[in-house]
Amino acid sequence: MAILVTGGTGYIGSHTVVDLLNHDYDVVIVDNFVNSKPEVLNRITRITGKTPRFYEVDVCDEAKLEEVFKKENITDIIHFAGLKSVAESVAKPQLYIDNNIGSSKVLLRLMTKYHVHNIVFSSSATVYGVPDHVPLKESDKVGGCTNPYGQTKLDIEYLLKDYAKEHNDANIAILRYFNPIGAHSSGLIGEDPQGIPNNLMPYITQVAVGKRDHLNVYGSDYNTPDGTGVRDYIHVVDLARGHLFALRKLESKPGLVIYNLGTGKGTSVLDLVRAFEKANDIKINYVICDRRPGDIDENYADCHKAWEEMGFKTEFDIVDACRDSWHWQKNNPNGYGD
Repeated sequence: MAILVTGGTGYIGSHTVVDLLNHDYDVVIVDNFVNSKPEVLNRITRITGKTPRFYEVDVCDEAKLEEVFKKENITDIIHFAGLKSVAESVAKPQLYIDNNIGSSKVLLRLMTKYHVHNIVFSSSATVYGVPDHVPLKESDKVGGCTNPYGQTKLDIEYLLKDYAKEHNDANIAILRYFNPIGAHSSGLIGEDPQGIPNNLMPYITQVAVGKRDHLNVYGSDYNTPDGTGVRDYIHVVDLARGHLFALRKLESKPGLVIYNLGTGKGTSVLDLVRAFEKANDIKINYVICDRRPGDIDENYADCHKAWEEMGFKTEFDIVDACRDSWHWQKNNPNGYGD
């Protein structure tokens, strides 16, 4: 009766594994450390006092992944594994198609072969493309993704929908994440980007810790209250909790369900900078730059469906996330490389 967590040593995966272990789930992790470090496993054990079983396996490697299915009594899957850099996906779209979609096809074939009926998929708000209104509901149109990474998430959603039609016993939860930030309150696990951060919060924390001179704020002429882009920032611990709620939802055999995971509130880039400064009494130097191609004015979630159908709502705000992000970064100035 084990939960297989693909990509379980990554940023969101590791926080979810901690929550699973703290709720006495039996956890099996598979990861190839492309976007994570082995040290994460030690940190998970330090936080929870438990050691999940781990296999260093690329989910695209069907033969090696099948060995895991043979050894473990897997009943549920949480599928995080995948490449996630928007910029890299633009430069190498075929790599993202082969890896992200390919690994999902492997999982579905093994689910069928080993009679695993339940899967929670890590999707993204990028599947909504350029929204014509906010907040976004799960019933809103999808498509028009602005990068190949987002398109792979949408294509996997289509795969899962087709799979659900062909397998009446399948129970699938598609979770569309908005913008995860923050870290575990222990300061032992957090976001450890490779190279220049693609996301706003680790960029802010790297400025705060002295690794970077200033934050680049891309665009100040958006149609928003302060001219900077507005996004829905959800604390990663809340996001992790959402996966447990999804697992419990699948116990009722709902078939295929889709939920936004966000706060339902929009926060601008400068709002987040000010919240970080207030939470940690640190000045963040920033420079206004030109807009990046493909960026949009605002994007935030309507989260009523997750509350009404799963009983899920967030517990932390952006100040909590700013405090926890800084606690992680100052204790680990070089991430897991320290």
